[in-house]
Amino acid sequence: MPTSKPSLSNIFIYPVKSLKGIQASSWPVIATGFQYDRQWMLIDNNRHFLSQRTLPRMALINTAIQNHQLIISAPGMDSLMLALSPVRGDVIHSTIWHDEIATISVSTEADQWFSRFLQTECRLVYQPSASVRNVNPDFANLDDQCALSDGFPFLLIGENSLNALNSAMPLDIAMERFRPNLVISGCDSYAEDFWREITIGEIGFRLPKPCSRCVVPTNDPATGEYGKEPLTTLNRLRKWNNKVYFGQNAIHNGCGTLSVGDQVHIQITGPQQPPL
Repeated sequence: MPTSKPSLSNIFIYPVKSLKGIQASSWPVIATGFQYDRQWMLIDNNRHFLSQRTLPRMALINTAIQNHQLIISAPGMDSLMLALSPVRGDVIHSTIWHDEIATISVSTEADQWFSRFLQTECRLVYQPSASVRNVNPDFANLDDQCALSDGFPFLLIGENSLNALNSAMPLDIAMERFRPNLVISGCDSYAEDFWREITIGEIGFRLPKPCSRCVVPTNDPATGEYGKEPLTTLNRLRKWNNKVYFGQNAIHNGCGTLSVGDQVHIQITGPQQPPL
C-alpha cells in the first residue's frame, strides 16, 4: 500500500490526435487543456477524424516540439517540420464523433507526407484558438472546452492502477498505450475511480466520467499491430454495461502550469465509477 502522498509523476502531450505523445516535466495549461495537446488531427476525404482505431500505423509516428516547431517523424520518412502557429489555410469543417469543428488545412506537403506513410489519402488539419469546442454539457459546465481529443481535456491514470492490471495479465504493457495526460503516483490502485474533485498543484480538476476503452490500447506502439491485451483482461476485471473502463476523464477549473512532483489533494470523493 502506498505510504507517500499522491503526486503528479508524469505529463504527456499528444500534439496530433492518435500519434505518439511527448513526455514533459512541466507544461502550460490553457482553456482547452495542455497547450498544443490534440491541436492537430488527420481527417479522411469525408472530413471525419482518423485514429489508431482504423489506422494502427499511426502509433509509429513520433512527435516533438523544438525551436517553435512541431516535428513529425516516422520510420523510412524524412522529418516533417510544421509551424506551431500555422499560417491560415482553407477552412475545413471536420467531424469528431458528434461534433463539427472549424479547422484549417495545414499544407499540401503535410497531407502528402501522412498519406504516403499511412498508405491512405488523408489531410492534416489544425484547430485555431478562435474555433471553440465545448465539452459535452451532460458532464461539464457550459464554458468547459477541449481541443481535438475524443471529448475531454485530460485523461488521468494512477500508476498503481496499471501495476494492478499488469499483475493480472500474462505480459506487462506500458502506460503509453492508454494515452493519459496525467499520471499519478502514491495512491492505491484504482483510487482515481472514487475521486470527484482534486487539485494538482494550484489547478483544480473535476473527474466526471470514467474512460471507456476501445481497441487502441491493444496496439503495440513498437510495431503498429493489434494484440489481445489489455482488452481481454479488462473485459474480465473492468467491465460495466458492456464497456470496459480504465482511467478517468478530467476537466480543469483554471489555467496555469503543471509540473511533475506537484502534490495531488483529494477534495471530494464518491462511489466508484464505474460501479464494478
